[in-house]
Amino acid sequence: MIDYTEKIPNNVDLGRDRVLQRALEHWQPAYMNWWYDMGPDDSHALDVYLRTATSVEPDGWAQFGYVKMPEYRWGIFLQPRDEQRLVNFGVHKGSPAWQEVPGEYRSTLRRVIVTQGDTEPASVEQQRLLGMCCPSMYDLRNIFQVNVEEGRHLWAMVYLLHRYFGRDGREEAEALLERRSGDADNPRILGAFNEATPDWLAFYMFTFFTDRDGKFQLSALAESGFDPLSRTCRFMLTEEAHHMFVGETGVSRILQRTCEVMREHKIDNPADARALGVIDLDTLQRYLNFHYSVTIDLFGSDASSNAASYYTTGLKGRYDETKIEDDHVLTDATYPVMEVIGQRIVAKQVPALTALNERLRDDYIAEIQAGVNRWNKVIEAAELPFRLTLPHKGFHRAIGNFAGHYISPEGDVLTKDAWLNHEREWLPSEEDFKFVRSLMTGRVIEPGKFANYIAPPLRGINRQPLDFEYVRFN
Repeated sequence: MIDYTEKIPNNVDLGRDRVLQRALEHWQPAYMNWWYDMGPDDSHALDVYLRTATSVEPDGWAQFGYVKMPEYRWGIFLQPRDEQRLVNFGVHKGSPAWQEVPGEYRSTLRRVIVTQGDTEPASVEQQRLLGMCCPSMYDLRNIFQVNVEEGRHLWAMVYLLHRYFGRDGREEAEALLERRSGDADNPRILGAFNEATPDWLAFYMFTFFTDRDGKFQLSALAESGFDPLSRTCRFMLTEEAHHMFVGETGVSRILQRTCEVMREHKIDNPADARALGVIDLDTLQRYLNFHYSVTIDLFGSDASSNAASYYTTGLKGRYDETKIEDDHVLTDATYPVMEVIGQRIVAKQVPALTALNERLRDDYIAEIQAGVNRWNKVIEAAELPFRLTLPHKGFHRAIGNFAGHYISPEGDVLTKDAWLNHEREWLPSEEDFKFVRSLMTGRVIEPGKFANYIAPPLRGINRQPLDFEYVRFN
Protein backbone atom coordinates (compact mmCIF):
# COMPACT_ATOMS: atom_id res chain seq x y z
CA MET A 1 0.00 0.00 0.00
CA ILE A 2 0.95 3.64 -0.43
CA ASP A 3 1.51 5.69 2.73
CA TYR A 4 -0.36 8.99 2.31
CA THR A 5 0.53 10.17 5.80
CA GLU A 6 4.02 11.01 4.57
CA LYS A 7 4.93 14.39 3.08
CA ILE A 8 6.03 12.42 0.01
CA PRO A 9 3.61 9.51 -0.48
CA ASN A 10 5.50 6.31 -1.19
CA ASN A 11 5.60 2.55 -0.92
CA VAL A 12 9.41 2.33 -0.65
CA ASP A 13 9.63 2.93 3.13
CA LEU A 14 11.15 6.32 2.51
CA GLY A 15 10.97 7.23 6.22
CA ARG A 16 13.72 4.73 7.03
CA ASP A 17 16.25 6.64 4.89
CA ARG A 18 16.26 10.11 6.41
CA VAL A 19 19.08 11.40 4.20
CA LEU A 20 17.18 10.45 1.05
CA GLN A 21 13.94 11.77 2.48
CA ARG A 22 15.49 15.15 3.26
CA ALA A 23 17.04 15.33 -0.21
CA LEU A 24 13.68 14.69 -1.88
CA GLU A 25 11.93 17.13 0.45
CA HIS A 26 14.51 19.71 -0.64
CA TRP A 27 13.72 18.95 -4.30
CA GLN A 28 9.95 19.13 -3.76
CA PRO A 29 9.65 22.97 -3.51
CA ALA A 30 11.61 23.30 -6.76
CA TYR A 31 9.19 20.86 -8.35
CA MET A 32 6.21 22.89 -7.12
CA ASN A 33 7.77 26.08 -8.48
CA TRP A 34 8.15 24.36 -11.83
CA TRP A 35 4.51 23.18 -11.70
CA TYR A 36 3.19 26.68 -10.94
CA ASP A 37 5.34 28.16 -13.74
CA MET A 38 4.99 25.47 -16.41
CA GLY A 39 2.01 23.31 -15.43
CA PRO A 40 -1.49 23.77 -16.90
CA ASP A 41 -2.22 27.47 -17.26
CA ASP A 42 -4.87 29.11 -15.04
CA SER A 43 -5.73 25.81 -13.35
CA HIS A 44 -4.41 26.00 -9.82
CA ALA A 45 -7.69 26.93 -8.13
CA LEU A 46 -9.85 24.38 -9.97
CA ASP A 47 -11.28 21.26 -8.34
CA VAL A 48 -10.65 18.43 -10.79
CA TYR A 49 -12.17 14.94 -10.69
CA LEU A 50 -8.91 12.97 -10.75
CA ARG A 51 -7.81 9.46 -9.98
CA THR A 52 -5.05 9.06 -7.43
CA ALA A 53 -2.95 5.96 -6.86
CA THR A 54 -3.73 4.18 -3.57
CA SER A 55 -2.06 0.86 -4.30
CA VAL A 56 0.21 -0.62 -6.92
CA GLU A 57 -1.89 -3.78 -7.07
CA PRO A 58 -3.68 -4.22 -10.43
CA ASP A 59 -7.11 -4.87 -8.85
CA GLY A 60 -7.66 -1.46 -7.36
CA TRP A 61 -4.79 0.97 -7.39
CA ALA A 62 -6.75 4.20 -7.92
CA GLN A 63 -9.53 6.22 -6.33
CA PHE A 64 -11.46 9.14 -7.82
CA GLY A 65 -12.28 12.44 -6.20
CA TYR A 66 -11.98 16.22 -6.51
CA VAL A 67 -8.44 17.53 -6.11
CA LYS A 68 -6.77 20.86 -6.71
CA MET A 69 -3.85 19.91 -8.94
CA PRO A 70 -1.13 21.65 -6.87
CA GLU A 71 -2.38 19.48 -3.97
CA TYR A 72 -2.25 16.26 -5.98
CA ARG A 73 -0.43 13.59 -3.98
CA TRP A 74 2.57 13.01 -6.21
CA GLY A 75 4.86 10.33 -4.88
CA ILE A 76 7.10 7.30 -5.39
CA PHE A 77 5.45 4.01 -6.25
CA LEU A 78 7.20 0.81 -7.31
CA GLN A 79 5.74 -2.58 -8.06
CA PRO A 80 6.43 -5.11 -5.28
CA ARG A 81 9.82 -6.76 -5.40
CA ASP A 82 10.13 -10.33 -6.67
CA GLU A 83 12.90 -11.84 -4.57
CA GLN A 84 13.50 -14.53 -7.22
CA ARG A 85 13.76 -12.19 -10.21
CA LEU A 86 16.73 -12.73 -12.52
CA VAL A 87 18.42 -10.79 -15.30
CA ASN A 88 16.68 -12.28 -18.33
CA PHE A 89 18.97 -11.29 -21.21
CA GLY A 90 22.49 -10.31 -22.18
CA VAL A 91 25.79 -11.50 -20.73
CA HIS A 92 24.38 -11.49 -17.18
CA LYS A 93 21.41 -13.68 -18.10
CA GLY A 94 20.49 -15.94 -15.19
CA SER A 95 22.14 -13.78 -12.53
CA PRO A 96 20.01 -12.30 -9.71
CA ALA A 97 18.51 -8.94 -10.68
CA TRP A 98 20.56 -6.04 -9.32
CA GLN A 99 19.25 -4.11 -6.33
CA GLU A 100 22.10 -1.60 -6.56
CA VAL A 101 23.68 -0.01 -9.65
CA PRO A 102 26.61 -2.03 -11.01
CA GLY A 103 29.58 0.35 -10.87
CA GLU A 104 30.68 -0.30 -14.45
CA TYR A 105 27.25 0.68 -15.81
CA ARG A 106 26.65 3.67 -13.59
CA SER A 107 26.99 6.49 -16.13
CA THR A 108 25.12 4.62 -18.87
CA LEU A 109 22.22 3.77 -16.59
CA ARG A 110 22.05 7.34 -15.31
CA ARG A 111 21.83 8.61 -18.90
CA VAL A 112 18.99 6.20 -19.66
CA ILE A 113 17.02 7.33 -16.60
CA VAL A 114 17.63 11.04 -17.27
CA THR A 115 16.51 10.72 -20.91
CA GLN A 116 13.29 8.99 -19.86
CA GLY A 117 12.74 11.41 -17.01
CA ASP A 118 13.19 14.45 -19.26
CA THR A 119 10.21 13.47 -21.41
CA GLU A 120 7.77 13.68 -18.49
CA PRO A 121 7.90 17.41 -17.64
CA ALA A 122 8.43 18.18 -21.33
CA SER A 123 4.98 16.93 -22.30
CA VAL A 124 3.38 18.96 -19.49
CA GLU A 125 5.13 22.06 -20.83
CA GLN A 126 4.00 21.32 -24.38
CA GLN A 127 0.37 21.05 -23.27
CA ARG A 128 0.18 23.83 -20.67
CA LEU A 129 -2.05 26.21 -22.69
CA LEU A 130 -4.51 23.68 -24.08
CA GLY A 131 -6.88 23.85 -21.13
CA MET A 132 -7.78 27.37 -22.21
CA CYS A 133 -9.45 26.07 -25.39
CA CYS A 134 -10.78 22.68 -24.29
CA PRO A 135 -13.59 21.12 -26.37
CA SER A 136 -15.48 19.95 -23.27
CA MET A 137 -15.27 19.60 -19.50
CA TYR A 138 -14.72 15.86 -20.03
CA ASP A 139 -11.65 16.57 -22.19
CA LEU A 140 -10.36 19.22 -19.80
CA ARG A 141 -10.44 16.69 -16.99
CA ASN A 142 -8.61 14.16 -19.17
CA ILE A 143 -5.73 16.46 -20.06
CA PHE A 144 -5.36 17.41 -16.40
CA GLN A 145 -5.19 13.72 -15.51
CA VAL A 146 -2.48 13.20 -18.10
CA ASN A 147 -0.58 16.22 -16.75
CA VAL A 148 -0.53 15.14 -13.10
CA GLU A 149 0.51 11.61 -14.03
CA GLU A 150 3.36 12.88 -16.19
CA GLY A 151 4.39 14.87 -13.12
CA ARG A 152 4.33 11.71 -11.03
CA HIS A 153 6.41 9.88 -13.64
CA LEU A 154 9.00 12.64 -13.20
CA TRP A 155 8.98 11.89 -9.48
CA ALA A 156 9.57 8.21 -10.27
CA MET A 157 12.75 8.95 -12.22
CA VAL A 158 13.94 11.57 -9.71
CA TYR A 159 13.63 9.04 -6.89
CA LEU A 160 15.96 6.68 -8.77
CA LEU A 161 18.45 9.48 -9.41
CA HIS A 162 18.48 10.55 -5.75
CA ARG A 163 18.47 7.05 -4.29
CA TYR A 164 21.09 5.40 -6.47
CA PHE A 165 23.33 8.07 -8.03
CA GLY A 166 24.48 10.36 -5.22
CA ARG A 167 25.54 13.91 -6.02
CA ASP A 168 25.45 13.29 -9.79
CA GLY A 169 21.86 12.11 -9.47
CA ARG A 170 20.83 15.15 -7.43
CA GLU A 171 22.35 17.47 -10.03
CA GLU A 172 20.56 15.64 -12.84
CA ALA A 173 17.28 15.89 -10.91
CA GLU A 174 17.72 19.65 -10.62
CA ALA A 175 18.48 19.93 -14.33
CA LEU A 176 15.22 18.15 -15.15
CA LEU A 177 13.42 21.21 -13.77
CA GLU A 178 15.66 23.70 -15.57
CA ARG A 179 15.27 22.56 -19.19
CA ARG A 180 12.22 23.80 -21.07
CA SER A 181 10.40 22.36 -24.07
CA GLY A 182 11.29 24.34 -27.18
CA ASP A 183 13.74 26.63 -25.41
CA ALA A 184 16.49 27.73 -27.79
CA ASP A 185 19.19 27.76 -25.09
CA ASN A 186 18.15 24.89 -22.79
CA PRO A 187 15.76 22.57 -24.68
CA ARG A 188 14.50 19.15 -23.73
CA ILE A 189 16.77 16.24 -24.69
CA LEU A 190 14.63 14.58 -27.41
CA GLY A 191 13.47 16.51 -30.46
CA ALA A 192 9.80 15.45 -30.40
CA PHE A 193 9.49 16.98 -26.94
CA ASN A 194 10.51 20.39 -28.24
CA GLU A 195 7.73 20.48 -30.84
CA ALA A 196 4.76 22.74 -30.16
CA THR A 197 1.40 21.19 -29.28
CA PRO A 198 -0.73 24.10 -30.51
CA ASP A 199 -4.19 22.55 -30.62
CA TRP A 200 -6.30 19.65 -29.36
CA LEU A 201 -5.89 17.60 -32.53
CA ALA A 202 -2.13 17.79 -32.00
CA PHE A 203 -2.66 16.78 -28.35
CA TYR A 204 -4.72 13.73 -29.29
CA MET A 205 -2.17 12.74 -31.92
CA PHE A 206 0.64 13.24 -29.40
CA THR A 207 -1.01 11.05 -26.78
CA PHE A 208 -1.78 8.37 -29.37
CA PHE A 209 1.61 8.32 -31.09
CA THR A 210 4.18 9.73 -28.65
CA ASP A 211 2.73 8.34 -25.43
CA ARG A 212 2.67 4.98 -27.16
CA ASP A 213 6.39 5.40 -27.82
CA GLY A 214 6.56 5.95 -24.06
CA LYS A 215 4.78 2.65 -23.53
CA PHE A 216 7.29 0.77 -25.65
CA GLN A 217 10.31 2.49 -24.10
CA LEU A 218 8.98 1.86 -20.59
CA SER A 219 8.26 -1.78 -21.50
CA ALA A 220 11.87 -2.22 -22.65
CA LEU A 221 13.14 -0.59 -19.43
CA ALA A 222 10.76 -2.75 -17.38
CA GLU A 223 12.86 -5.72 -18.53
CA SER A 224 16.01 -4.13 -17.06
CA GLY A 225 18.30 -6.17 -14.87
CA PHE A 226 18.40 -3.14 -12.54
CA ASP A 227 15.37 -4.13 -10.49
CA PRO A 228 14.34 -0.73 -9.05
CA LEU A 229 14.11 0.68 -12.60
CA SER A 230 12.09 -2.35 -13.73
CA ARG A 231 9.67 -2.06 -10.81
CA THR A 232 9.28 1.70 -11.35
CA CYS A 233 8.50 1.33 -15.06
CA ARG A 234 6.01 -1.49 -14.53
CA PHE A 235 3.88 0.76 -12.36
CA MET A 236 4.25 3.71 -14.73
CA LEU A 237 2.82 1.54 -17.51
CA THR A 238 -0.47 1.20 -15.64
CA GLU A 239 -0.90 4.98 -15.84
CA GLU A 240 0.35 5.27 -19.43
CA ALA A 241 -2.62 3.24 -20.70
CA HIS A 242 -5.04 6.09 -19.93
CA HIS A 243 -2.90 8.58 -21.87
CA MET A 244 -3.08 6.42 -25.00
CA PHE A 245 -6.83 5.95 -24.48
CA VAL A 246 -7.26 9.74 -24.45
CA GLY A 247 -5.36 10.04 -27.72
CA GLU A 248 -7.02 7.22 -29.63
CA THR A 249 -10.56 8.10 -28.58
CA GLY A 250 -9.95 11.83 -29.10
CA VAL A 251 -8.95 11.34 -32.74
CA SER A 252 -11.79 8.84 -33.18
CA ARG A 253 -14.33 11.35 -31.89
CA ILE A 254 -13.03 14.07 -34.25
CA LEU A 255 -13.28 11.58 -37.12
CA GLN A 256 -16.79 10.64 -36.08
CA ARG A 257 -17.97 14.24 -36.01
CA THR A 258 -16.39 15.00 -39.39
CA CYS A 259 -18.04 11.95 -40.92
CA GLU A 260 -21.42 12.88 -39.42
CA VAL A 261 -21.25 16.35 -40.97
CA MET A 262 -20.04 15.03 -44.34
CA ARG A 263 -22.89 12.53 -44.51
CA GLU A 264 -25.54 14.95 -43.30
CA HIS A 265 -24.59 17.57 -45.86
CA LYS A 266 -23.54 15.13 -48.61
CA ILE A 267 -20.11 16.71 -49.09
CA ASP A 268 -16.66 15.33 -49.85
CA ASN A 269 -14.61 18.48 -50.47
CA PRO A 270 -12.23 19.48 -47.64
CA ALA A 271 -13.13 23.16 -48.04
CA ASP A 272 -16.83 22.35 -47.60
CA ALA A 273 -16.09 20.40 -44.41
CA ARG A 274 -14.03 23.27 -43.03
CA ALA A 275 -16.80 25.73 -43.84
CA LEU A 276 -19.08 23.69 -41.58
CA GLY A 277 -16.62 23.88 -38.68
CA VAL A 278 -15.15 20.37 -38.70
CA ILE A 279 -11.64 19.11 -39.45
CA ASP A 280 -11.47 17.63 -42.94
CA LEU A 281 -10.10 14.14 -43.45
CA ASP A 282 -7.14 15.33 -45.52
CA THR A 283 -5.94 17.53 -42.67
CA LEU A 284 -6.32 14.62 -40.27
CA GLN A 285 -4.12 12.55 -42.57
CA ARG A 286 -1.46 15.26 -42.65
CA TYR A 287 -1.44 15.52 -38.84
CA LEU A 288 -1.11 11.74 -38.68
CA ASN A 289 1.85 11.81 -41.09
CA PHE A 290 3.65 14.43 -39.02
CA HIS A 291 3.17 12.92 -35.57
CA TYR A 292 3.93 9.40 -36.75
CA SER A 293 7.17 10.37 -38.50
CA VAL A 294 8.43 12.53 -35.62
CA THR A 295 7.62 9.80 -33.11
CA ILE A 296 9.32 6.90 -34.87
CA ASP A 297 12.50 8.98 -34.89
CA LEU A 298 12.40 8.72 -31.07
CA PHE A 299 13.41 5.06 -31.32
CA GLY A 300 16.83 6.11 -32.59
CA SER A 301 19.11 4.87 -35.36
CA ASP A 302 18.24 1.69 -37.22
CA ALA A 303 21.59 0.17 -36.26
CA SER A 304 22.92 1.33 -32.89
CA SER A 305 25.97 0.30 -30.90
CA ASN A 306 24.41 1.99 -27.85
CA ALA A 307 21.30 -0.18 -28.10
CA ALA A 308 23.53 -3.25 -28.42
CA SER A 309 25.44 -2.21 -25.31
CA TYR A 310 22.25 -1.59 -23.29
CA TYR A 311 21.01 -5.06 -24.18
CA THR A 312 24.27 -6.96 -23.75
CA THR A 313 24.85 -5.42 -20.32
CA GLY A 314 21.26 -6.15 -19.21
CA LEU A 315 20.15 -2.53 -18.82
CA LYS A 316 17.35 -2.41 -21.42
CA GLY A 317 15.56 -5.33 -23.03
CA ARG A 318 13.17 -5.82 -25.90
CA TYR A 319 9.41 -5.40 -25.81
CA ASP A 320 7.97 -8.50 -24.08
CA GLU A 321 11.50 -9.88 -23.71
CA THR A 322 10.55 -12.93 -21.67
CA LYS A 323 7.87 -13.95 -24.19
CA ILE A 324 10.33 -14.10 -27.11
CA GLU A 325 11.54 -17.58 -27.98
CA ASP A 326 15.27 -17.22 -28.60
CA ASP A 327 18.48 -17.38 -26.55
CA HIS A 328 18.13 -13.79 -25.21
CA VAL A 329 21.82 -13.23 -25.96
CA LEU A 330 21.60 -12.65 -29.76
CA THR A 331 25.27 -13.25 -30.47
CA ASP A 332 24.61 -14.85 -33.86
CA ALA A 333 21.11 -13.52 -34.65
CA THR A 334 20.29 -11.06 -37.42
CA TYR A 335 17.41 -8.65 -38.08
CA PRO A 336 16.39 -6.75 -41.25
CA VAL A 337 16.77 -2.99 -41.49
CA MET A 338 16.01 -0.77 -44.48
CA GLU A 339 18.37 1.57 -46.24
CA VAL A 340 18.37 3.69 -49.38
CA ILE A 341 20.63 2.54 -52.21
CA GLY A 342 20.38 4.74 -55.27
CA GLN A 343 16.69 5.16 -56.01
CA ARG A 344 15.58 2.07 -54.13
CA ILE A 345 14.83 1.10 -50.54
CA VAL A 346 16.27 -2.32 -49.75
CA ALA A 347 16.23 -4.59 -46.72
CA LYS A 348 19.56 -5.59 -45.26
CA GLN A 349 20.27 -8.19 -42.58
CA VAL A 350 22.40 -6.79 -39.75
CA PRO A 351 23.37 -8.19 -36.34
CA ALA A 352 20.24 -8.31 -34.18
CA LEU A 353 22.12 -6.71 -31.31
CA THR A 354 22.66 -3.51 -33.28
CA ALA A 355 19.10 -3.55 -34.70
CA LEU A 356 17.27 -3.48 -31.36
CA ASN A 357 15.97 0.06 -31.97
CA GLU A 358 14.54 -1.07 -35.29
CA ARG A 359 12.90 -4.13 -33.76
CA LEU A 360 11.27 -1.98 -31.08
CA ARG A 361 10.16 0.47 -33.78
CA ASP A 362 8.61 -2.39 -35.78
CA ASP A 363 6.75 -3.65 -32.69
CA TYR A 364 5.46 -0.11 -32.19
CA ILE A 365 4.41 0.28 -35.84
CA ALA A 366 2.37 -2.93 -35.68
CA GLU A 367 0.41 -1.61 -32.69
CA ILE A 368 -0.01 1.82 -34.29
CA GLN A 369 -1.39 0.20 -37.44
CA ALA A 370 -4.01 -1.61 -35.37
CA GLY A 371 -5.10 1.75 -33.92
CA VAL A 372 -5.33 3.34 -37.37
CA ASN A 373 -7.44 0.36 -38.46
CA ARG A 374 -9.86 1.15 -35.63
CA TRP A 375 -10.06 4.79 -36.77
CA ASN A 376 -10.83 3.61 -40.29
CA LYS A 377 -13.79 1.62 -38.99
CA VAL A 378 -15.36 4.95 -37.98
CA ILE A 379 -15.01 6.20 -41.56
CA GLU A 380 -16.15 2.86 -42.96
CA ALA A 381 -19.26 2.93 -40.78
CA ALA A 382 -20.10 6.31 -42.32
CA GLU A 383 -19.80 4.73 -45.78
CA LEU A 384 -17.21 7.24 -46.94
CA PRO A 385 -14.49 6.12 -49.38
CA PHE A 386 -11.59 7.82 -47.56
CA ARG A 387 -9.12 5.77 -45.46
CA LEU A 388 -6.30 6.94 -43.21
CA THR A 389 -2.92 5.33 -43.91
CA LEU A 390 0.43 5.17 -42.19
CA PRO A 391 3.17 6.61 -44.37
CA HIS A 392 6.26 4.57 -45.16
CA LYS A 393 8.65 4.37 -42.21
CA GLY A 394 11.21 6.34 -44.24
CA PHE A 395 8.88 9.32 -44.71
CA HIS A 396 10.01 12.64 -43.13
CA ARG A 397 12.76 11.05 -41.06
CA ALA A 398 15.60 12.97 -39.40
CA ILE A 399 17.35 10.06 -37.65
CA GLY A 400 18.76 6.78 -38.94
CA ASN A 401 19.20 5.34 -42.41
CA PHE A 402 16.49 7.55 -43.94
CA ALA A 403 17.85 10.86 -42.63
CA GLY A 404 18.81 13.12 -45.52
CA HIS A 405 16.64 11.21 -48.01
CA TYR A 406 13.31 12.28 -49.47
CA ILE A 407 10.81 9.44 -49.20
CA SER A 408 7.17 9.74 -50.23
CA PRO A 409 4.39 8.34 -48.02
CA GLU A 410 4.19 5.44 -50.47
CA GLY A 411 7.89 4.67 -50.06
CA ASP A 412 9.28 6.14 -53.29
CA VAL A 413 12.73 7.74 -53.24
CA LEU A 414 12.37 11.31 -54.56
CA THR A 415 14.59 14.24 -55.34
CA LYS A 416 14.44 17.16 -52.90
CA ASP A 417 12.56 19.30 -55.41
CA ALA A 418 10.00 16.57 -56.08
CA TRP A 419 9.44 16.10 -52.35
CA LEU A 420 9.06 19.84 -51.74
CA ASN A 421 6.49 20.03 -54.54
CA HIS A 422 4.26 17.67 -52.54
CA GLU A 423 5.11 18.75 -49.00
CA ARG A 424 1.85 20.66 -48.49
CA GLU A 425 -0.10 17.55 -49.49
CA TRP A 426 1.71 15.40 -46.95
CA LEU A 427 2.44 17.55 -43.89
CA PRO A 428 0.38 20.18 -42.06
CA SER A 429 0.90 23.68 -43.42
CA GLU A 430 0.68 26.92 -41.51
CA GLU A 431 -2.77 27.34 -43.06
CA ASP A 432 -3.79 23.96 -41.61
CA PHE A 433 -2.59 24.94 -38.15
CA LYS A 434 -4.39 28.28 -38.36
CA PHE A 435 -7.62 26.60 -39.40
CA VAL A 436 -7.51 24.01 -36.64
CA ARG A 437 -6.67 26.68 -34.07
CA SER A 438 -9.57 28.78 -35.35
CA LEU A 439 -11.93 26.07 -34.07
CA MET A 440 -10.51 26.40 -30.56
CA THR A 441 -11.21 29.95 -29.56
CA GLY A 442 -12.36 29.33 -25.99
CA ARG A 443 -13.25 26.79 -23.33
CA VAL A 444 -16.38 24.67 -23.70
CA ILE A 445 -17.09 24.07 -20.02
CA GLU A 446 -20.84 23.61 -19.69
CA PRO A 447 -21.33 20.04 -18.43
CA GLY A 448 -22.44 17.74 -21.25
CA LYS A 449 -21.60 20.22 -24.03
CA PHE A 450 -18.97 19.58 -26.71
CA ALA A 451 -17.29 21.72 -29.35
CA ASN A 452 -18.72 21.40 -32.85
CA TYR A 453 -15.64 19.62 -34.23
CA ILE A 454 -15.72 16.64 -31.84
CA ALA A 455 -18.32 14.00 -30.94
CA PRO A 456 -19.11 13.07 -27.33
CA PRO A 457 -17.39 9.96 -25.96
CA LEU A 458 -19.31 6.71 -25.61
CA ARG A 459 -19.21 6.91 -21.81
CA GLY A 460 -17.93 9.06 -18.98
CA ILE A 461 -15.00 8.59 -16.63
CA ASN A 462 -15.45 6.13 -13.75
CA ARG A 463 -19.02 5.36 -14.89
CA GLN A 464 -20.06 9.00 -14.47
CA PRO A 465 -22.62 10.52 -16.91
CA LEU A 466 -21.38 12.71 -19.74
CA ASP A 467 -22.89 15.81 -18.11
CA PHE A 468 -21.01 15.16 -14.87
CA GLU A 469 -19.18 18.19 -13.45
CA TYR A 470 -15.65 16.89 -14.05
CA VAL A 471 -14.08 20.26 -13.25
CA ARG A 472 -15.45 22.73 -10.73
CA PHE A 473 -14.74 26.37 -11.47
CA ASN A 474 -14.90 27.88 -8.00
